[in-house]
Amino acid sequence: MAEVMRETYGNPSSPHGAGLAAERLVREARVRVASLFCADGGQVVFTSGGTESNNTAILCGARARRRQGRRVITTRAEHPSVLESFSVLADEGFDAVFADVDAEGRLIPASVAALLNEETILISCAHVNNETGAIQPVAALCELVEAHEKRTGKRVTLHVDAVQSFGKLPLETLARRAGLISVSGHKIHGPKGVGALFIGQGERVTPLLVGGGQERGLRSGTENVPAIAGFGLAVVMAHRDSAARAARAAACKRRLLEAIRAGVRDAVTNGPEGAEASPYILNVSFPGVKGEVLLHDLEGRGVFVSSGAACSSKKKTGSHVLAAMGLSRAEAEGAIRFSFGDFNAEEETERAAEAVCSAVARFRKLGRYR
Repeated sequence: MAEVMRETYGNPSSPHGAGLAAERLVREARVRVASLFCADGGQVVFTSGGTESNNTAILCGARARRRQGRRVITTRAEHPSVLESFSVLADEGFDAVFADVDAEGRLIPASVAALLNEETILISCAHVNNETGAIQPVAALCELVEAHEKRTGKRVTLHVDAVQSFGKLPLETLARRAGLISVSGHKIHGPKGVGALFIGQGERVTPLLVGGGQERGLRSGTENVPAIAGFGLAVVMAHRDSAARAARAAACKRRLLEAIRAGVRDAVTNGPEGAEASPYILNVSFPGVKGEVLLHDLEGRGVFVSSGAACSSKKKTGSHVLAAMGLSRAEAEGAIRFSFGDFNAEEETERAAEAVCSAVARFRKLGRYR
């Protein structure tokens, strides 16, 4: 990225040599991102990140099809950028409804089936929940949508928020069946502030940003060439040995959870375990100890965790995801989320678990629950 800023600083929309060199980098990155979907690069639109991709998919996807119907479906366990988009659509007169999730935070397909009607035009669901790591049954959702379309003869756009699965779980089958897929660069060790929206064949999306007509008229504004180039390189790196990287993350997660359970007997895992959960996310509640208090104590020990979605961590309303799963307020307030990356080692999990167990024991002894 530093090299691009120094040497390829042209505007990719300009016809001179410097602009063409920048445009070539954007084109190469587009093909690289599309490669993880096994799709043509022309189906990828660069954005500023997962939030903009979700906003564009949901708001612009629904608006483009408002004449076909007004019902849009999601769950209450989605990322804030999805839930807020549905709130905007509701204000615009769309019929925004919410399917249920089970006690592990996984979408209940039967709940979606009960909400489907001839007015349904869009369904939005995360592939992997950002707080619990629950892998959603998107294959079952795709089959449900296909059956509904055959029965009614009306198309339903399926949007999948794949920010937490892009570069980590296989997406080829999903890309063949979902109409819109959101991804982000920084979740695969790429730069922050860049993402993409995959647009399937036959999908119509109106632009969220208008102006110069960049990104095939779907996302106006001068492209952030260094970030896009960095994103493209991160995709290449994520594609290498993806199975081995996932196995390492799973080993770290398993070792950390075992050590925590050995030290805190009543620790509760929020979300599924094993193959039904991402190896990169672990959510645990510690009854009687506030997650926010534990978070700051661990920070002082060099262990960085979160108490929910990073973009909404400053809100004091508690986790809406854990609430949707049926956890009480006290249970939700005692939760913290561990995230694993490619550069974590199993040995680090031992130190992290020791810090967690020590802090929980100390807070309980002192009665410092708040």
